[in-house]
Amino acid sequence: MVLHIGIVSTGIYLPEEFLTGKKIAELAGLPVAVVEEKMGIRKKYLPGAQDHTCQMGIIAAKKAIAKAGIDPLEIDLVIYIGEEHKEYPVWTAGIKLQEEVGALNAWAFDVALRCGTTVMALKVAKSMMLADPSIRTVLLAGGYRNVDFLDYENPRSRFMFNLGAGGGAILLQKDVDKNLLLETEIITDGSFSEDVVVVAGGTKNPITKEALDRRLNKLDVLDPEGMKQRLEQKSMGNFLKVIRESLRKSGYSEADLSYLAILHMKKSAHEYVLKELGLSEEQSIYLEDYGHIGQIDQILSLELALEQGKIKDGDVVVLVSAGIGYAWGATTIKWGKGDGNGECVHEKSAFAEW
Repeated sequence: MVLHIGIVSTGIYLPEEFLTGKKIAELAGLPVAVVEEKMGIRKKYLPGAQDHTCQMGIIAAKKAIAKAGIDPLEIDLVIYIGEEHKEYPVWTAGIKLQEEVGALNAWAFDVALRCGTTVMALKVAKSMMLADPSIRTVLLAGGYRNVDFLDYENPRSRFMFNLGAGGGAILLQKDVDKNLLLETEIITDGSFSEDVVVVAGGTKNPITKEALDRRLNKLDVLDPEGMKQRLEQKSMGNFLKVIRESLRKSGYSEADLSYLAILHMKKSAHEYVLKELGLSEEQSIYLEDYGHIGQIDQILSLELALEQGKIKDGDVVVLVSAGIGYAWGATTIKWGKGDGNGECVHEKSAFAEW
């Protein structure tokens, strides 16, 4: 018997506060057109006083559980997919999230791959569910607010000015013939591992008054020209490679792709990816009114696409990410209700009411 893993629900939390592209331009001393058109930031979300990282994941997780209509006690495993920057520096957030959502029969752990965390966690969750008969229902949830590390006066970090805040969650179940989670492809390249860092705060450079005065507690690019040259040689190629390989391993080709849930990036890069895959603008959503919420982008794009009717039953959907480090990842999903053999048929999706 072939076991299937399906997405039964998702959840998104967005803070009330936001920053406009015009304000970012003012803070950075840039023309508004550069921020809004080239960087593609019309608006992005900022954390409010109570919008802590894990807490935003908790809110999103509760939404996903409510949508699925399940008892939290049915959850067997909780995987925290939020950022390492959270309520406390040394802390397992997944255990807190498990307790707050009432998943008292589950066990929990944290995973991290920067903006590639959600895609990577889907692969981990599916593998664990297939390998362990006792794991039937898995909750992936977490929050993101790396916007806290931005220094708008540092031109080296300009490509990260889109960083925002929010929370997201995905609920998976075994032997569910809908929204089938298929295959994932991931590439990591450690040659970029120390190109983008927060210099102060770790064991190499502890936090000191001098470090704070020098803004070493903010995101920085240590070798901007070297990173740019090396990344240009690999980034888009690896981005397209993981999409195509995820599709191939799932039994599809790029010609079958119906919707691409892609992270926020500069507008020209977004358009390039769509063109290379033969997709129209209607087959994706450019997150210019949300900014880049790290690994939450794919969940947000999926929810927005369902709300806007851009995904229908039977569609092949790919979630794709790229994360500092550097990591590229893609996961293929066959959307809709299955026929009992893992093949999707066209009938009303349980997600349609979202």
